[in-house]
Amino acid sequence: MTRSILLHGLVLAALVALEPVLSEYHHGNLARIMVLAVYAVGYNMLFGYTGLLSLGHAMFFAAGMYGCALLVRLAEWGVGPAFAAGVVCALAAGVVVGFLALRTIGVGFMIVTLMFAEAAHLGILYYNDYTRGDEGFTIPQAIRTVAGLDLSDTTTRYFAALALFAAALIASAAVVQSRTGRVLVAIRENEDRVRMLGFDPFRYKLFALVFSATMAGAAGAAYAVLFGYAGASFAEVQYSILPLLWVLLGGPGTTLGPLLGTVLMFYLIDYASGTIMPGLAALVEAQTGIAAPGLASAWLLMVGLALVLLVLFAPRGLLGVVRARMVPWLP
Repeated sequence: MTRSILLHGLVLAALVALEPVLSEYHHGNLARIMVLAVYAVGYNMLFGYTGLLSLGHAMFFAAGMYGCALLVRLAEWGVGPAFAAGVVCALAAGVVVGFLALRTIGVGFMIVTLMFAEAAHLGILYYNDYTRGDEGFTIPQAIRTVAGLDLSDTTTRYFAALALFAAALIASAAVVQSRTGRVLVAIRENEDRVRMLGFDPFRYKLFALVFSATMAGAAGAAYAVLFGYAGASFAEVQYSILPLLWVLLGGPGTTLGPLLGTVLMFYLIDYASGTIMPGLAALVEAQTGIAAPGLASAWLLMVGLALVLLVLFAPRGLLGVVRARMVPWLP
């Protein structure tokens, strides 16, 4: 327990220490990564610890984002109350979806959550007059302030993202170390045995889903106010798949896996789309004389290759392998 607390503290301290030495490019990237890592932390609670695979988590991210951004844009709420309202919207969506989707299991749960997410995405597109659809809308820099702090300032934005990530990490670690966390892991391993021991699996799975939805909503609302944008692309199925990839890469069922997976996948996509695939397209054209512009944007090939290697050599994720082979106390 003491080593776990120390490790989490060191990670947060390292993120604080990085702030003054990062270049402007990486400074902005890491702020974005920490917000998205909150999303991954929530997803990890549902998938990594409880064993429930959702394909509809983008609806919770979008619920937080639009619940916050629309109130700022249309009702002229302050950023603080709007952020809280966005989180409440995602929490409420988690309760509603949980009561319905958790009546199914396995593939049925995946399909039902995907259907809810698609309905949410179509709803955003349908109410284009308010949401601006795929185009989205920006939140003016002048109103992105809270308690006198300018959230568009790079340093303030970084520490706001860090504070949110720290809160999510501490909350996740507290749940994992509690009896509730142990029951969630037991449900993942053998739900029938948990029921036989007198626990109600539905109640615990509902808790995991609502916790996960709340974290996703907090990340969505924070993304809107810190980066000043809300758009329907964040409600697409891609944003339901990404947190799964982040968790799988970092290590499902580990508290720090979501952060590691988000960092690695973010920079893999960034490097592949900016360097590897354009370079490969140029090489193909030089060797064959055939232009391959589509190849330059096919960064998903690199993501797919990374996942194949992950499945072959680290099926438990990177931190999962470290825990299994070297550091058994890793949380």
